[in-house]
Amino acid sequence: MISAELKAELLDVGLEAARRAGELLRDGRPADLAVAATKSSPIDVVTEMDIAAEKLITEILGRRRPEDGLLGEEGADTPGTSGVRWVVDPLDGTVNYLYGLPSWSVSVAAEYRGETVVGVVAAPMRGETFHAQLGDGAWLGDARLACRPAAPLDQALIATGFAYVQARRAHQAEVARRIIPLVRDIRRGGSAAVDLCDVAAGRLDGYWERGLNPWDLAAGELIAREAGALTGGRPGRPASGELALAATPAVFASLQPLLDEAEAWRD
Repeated sequence: MISAELKAELLDVGLEAARRAGELLRDGRPADLAVAATKSSPIDVVTEMDIAAEKLITEILGRRRPEDGLLGEEGADTPGTSGVRWVVDPLDGTVNYLYGLPSWSVSVAAEYRGETVVGVVAAPMRGETFHAQLGDGAWLGDARLACRPAAPLDQALIATGFAYVQARRAHQAEVARRIIPLVRDIRRGGSAAVDLCDVAAGRLDGYWERGLNPWDLAAGELIAREAGALTGGRPGRPASGELALAATPAVFASLQPLLDEAEAWRD
């Protein structure tokens, strides 16, 4: 079991890394920002700022926690020897960032022996930093978070996301078409970490997406769970790249079987 002292230390490190990377991204964005590379498709992009933010986070973690492992979206992957591994998305919502839209974030999570114990999501353009420690609740600054009260599915505001691979997007659109008549409305924000934190903050009743990576999910899922949301994938399975769902308990119970029936877990 992880000690309270180690959790507190990891939270402090995660807060510093997310804050400084967020400041770099907010204040250092060049006017002529361009695509530096692509990932899954020509519209799934990496900018020079994604790379710079991950480099900064890697330097902070290396200075403060040199024995820890690291998994980062832009290529960092080291095993470590301490039992702690950091899972980092230096810029979640790159396309939003590229276009000058405010919904992007820095996501930093710490795992201890395979379990996520600390999560930090900084959303600099909203002036918000969310954080959670396993078993200690979820917070926005100094305010403790709680997901929304129980509501029937037809009164639920749900967020989702779409992949950048065209074949997958087509099926995701079909799933959304089946779900939208059953809920209050659907939102598409563009940052999985922000959507998960908005579930925690009571701004959404639920969120689902297929195709998330560990760095998209780790910090935000812990924050949502610590605020009272349920998280998972297909029935009986954890949230994963196959399917990730976070929602208030009542909405989760209604939405999960509908997503499974709609085969939201396949391309």
